[in-house]
Amino acid sequence: MIVGTILIAINQGNLILSAVALPPDLYWKIPLTYCVPFCVSTYAAVDAILSRSLDRVE
Repeated sequence: MIVGTILIAINQGNLILSAVALPPDLYWKIPLTYCVPFCVSTYAAVDAILSRSLDRVE
């Protein structure tokens, strides 16, 4: 949540804080901005767990 919020503030913060209406493409970019770091961290965690379990088997 923290990383996604920081990325949104960096990438779309000026649009969100402006007084104009949000462009329609932000409605898919904002959830995607939260999903990408979550998927990367989940993949890294699963990979680390699988690597550790394979090391124990060998």
